[in-house]
Amino acid sequence: MSLTRNAAIRVVSPEPTDLPLGIAHGDQATVAELTAGLLAPEASTSPKYLYDSLGSKLFEAICELPEYYPTRTEAAIFARHGADMARRIGTRGTLIDLGAGNCAKAASLFPLLEPKQYVPIDISRDFLNEAVSRLRQRFPQIMMEPLALDLSGEFRLPGSVRSAARTFFYPGSSIGNFAPHAAIAFLRQVRENCGADGGLLIGVDLIKDSTVLDEAYDDAIGVTAAFNLNMLRHLNHLLGADFDVRQWAHVAFFNAEESRIEMHLEARRALTVRWQEGERHFARGERIHTEDSYKYTADSFASLLKDAGFAVQDVWTDDAGWFAVMHAKACSE
Repeated sequence: MSLTRNAAIRVVSPEPTDLPLGIAHGDQATVAELTAGLLAPEASTSPKYLYDSLGSKLFEAICELPEYYPTRTEAAIFARHGADMARRIGTRGTLIDLGAGNCAKAASLFPLLEPKQYVPIDISRDFLNEAVSRLRQRFPQIMMEPLALDLSGEFRLPGSVRSAARTFFYPGSSIGNFAPHAAIAFLRQVRENCGADGGLLIGVDLIKDSTVLDEAYDDAIGVTAAFNLNMLRHLNHLLGADFDVRQWAHVAFFNAEESRIEMHLEARRALTVRWQEGERHFARGERIHTEDSYKYTADSFASLLKDAGFAVQDVWTDDAGWFAVMHAKACSE
């Protein structure tokens, strides 16, 4: 993607985009949240706004990149240990897929887990419904209940979701988008929705060489940059803002002190952005913090799960120790 350093600010007309449940152009809660983040001393946005319809498709493309090791490494763990996972978790249960995306990861486990009900949850309603429509043709024997929910707030599963033998599936190290204290709070909510015999199957990205991490989030052909920059287009729609994507650059790096990858959008020149509820001047080089991805050791994440009310039963890793899949059971109240 070519960006013009000295292009003038222009007003960008809002473009059509599918919106998560509860988020629509002009929605005051959304406008208030985004405005508070953009006007903070260090501007930031929630990573959930990366995932409009185009953002979800760009993330699919990221998962195919050679630099982006998490997807293929986790897939290899499932391929190698899937049968063992099924023995430990059991079959004919309720599989609840958090941040399901295109549902491909869960679908790869269907032959082993044989879920009676599959409940994919994602913030992008249209993208999710398209994926579930394709899955229903392939697996007509499985009851499917897609839910368009924003998992960054409080959530409770509806009565249409079977209460027996619930397994929450959270692959791809998406838990890393939460700061550790927020991850505990989120997983406690999952624990509350587990029921008496529920559990969790979760993917965790492990600490490794920083060069590997940096390249995974700043690929050579710029797909991750396009994914990050697309959020400005989404904000133009949600806020009626005038972000000019060409005036911003993607920045990603591993922050060793915080044990996290950080993604930012950096102003290429001094500029002012205006929207319905406000405006902000950005100096050249000033950034909007768009996403974090925390990395753990197996022991540190097991401790986090314990604090959230889970007891780790099994841990499966790749030979290099880059990634882990953990199975944990909900502890008794």
